[in-house]
Amino acid sequence: MSLLSTAPANDYQTLTQRLLGINWLLLALVTGVAMAGVAMLYSAGEGSFEPWASRHAMRYAMCAVLMLTVAVIDLRLILKLAYPVYFLTLALLIGVEAMGSIGMGAQRWIDLGLIRIQPSELMKIAIVVALARYFHGCTHLDLGKLTMMIPPLLLILAPVALVLKQPDLGTASMLGIGAAAVFFVAGVRVWMFGIAFAAFAAAAPLAWTVLHDYQRQRILTFLEPESDPLGSGYHILQSKIALGSGGLLGRGFMQGTQSHLSFLPEKQTDFIFTMLAEEFGLVGGLTLLALYLMVVAFCVAIAIRARNQFGRILAFGVAFTLFLYVFINIGMVMGLLPVVGVPLPLISYGGTAMMTAMIGIGLVMNVYINRDLRIGRRADESG
Repeated sequence: MSLLSTAPANDYQTLTQRLLGINWLLLALVTGVAMAGVAMLYSAGEGSFEPWASRHAMRYAMCAVLMLTVAVIDLRLILKLAYPVYFLTLALLIGVEAMGSIGMGAQRWIDLGLIRIQPSELMKIAIVVALARYFHGCTHLDLGKLTMMIPPLLLILAPVALVLKQPDLGTASMLGIGAAAVFFVAGVRVWMFGIAFAAFAAAAPLAWTVLHDYQRQRILTFLEPESDPLGSGYHILQSKIALGSGGLLGRGFMQGTQSHLSFLPEKQTDFIFTMLAEEFGLVGGLTLLALYLMVVAFCVAIAIRARNQFGRILAFGVAFTLFLYVFINIGMVMGLLPVVGVPLPLISYGGTAMMTAMIGIGLVMNVYINRDLRIGRRADESG
């Protein structure tokens, strides 16, 4: 089935038609990335599926079911539920302040008994859906009015403020940058971005003063990691050593010295790409990047093909969110960006990050299935 098939989609399709309409090549690419994650977590567990690889595989299987469920829902229903889903996720973020679990010095999780979730991860997708809903209802003239930008700015600022309070500078930055990309795709005027950039630059000195000490130290370490090689600069220096030791073809599966001799920190989460590059070298790292590039390219192609504004903005927003995950994580472990704790999607160990990525892919699949569906500016209209 061609990615850019021009076969018409009926307004109302049966469940079987929707399942057959799924882009199985995109699903195969996503599965390939996730299986690479299982392999690397098996290596991180010193040749054992416990404690990480088996759980990662199980979570992927469960999230694949969730992804397919999201994919076959009527796109107009997702449009109608955009704001309720956003405010539910915002309520969970507020709940983190009241009853959140503390881990690694930050209060970011809510324990629901059977599962523990990180609402800030879910917000990365919820905010894209909400903004897509808002801009779907805007006319071309609306996008040139400053007053029309107040509601979507409030949709962004509320979760960003809550995430910064946790504190989680990396996720807050992702929310802001991802939202800015949605604004751009929606057609917001360029001069408005100029105003926003000027305001951000003016506020930067104040923002520096309100950062936590460890956050300021991360930025200073990024600028000069050799200044404290056994302290704040240890993680990134060990990551660079591991990346360099992999060479062109790597040391071999489960043969990485930095990772298996416990020099490399957080090898199952934030620095898992470093372990992969040490074991499979530059070729292995570029192969994984090629897989990610194909996933993002598929999402962008589906967005371009969509005939309704909501689906177009939604697919672009998800594509950029996935790109940000990969760009920030790999830039971080290479020393090109400060260490901010952003996981590598479908590879790093973590349930909520996996769920977020798979829900996003499910939404893109939904846009693909409904690529020819016409939707009016009101949620209950079909154009």
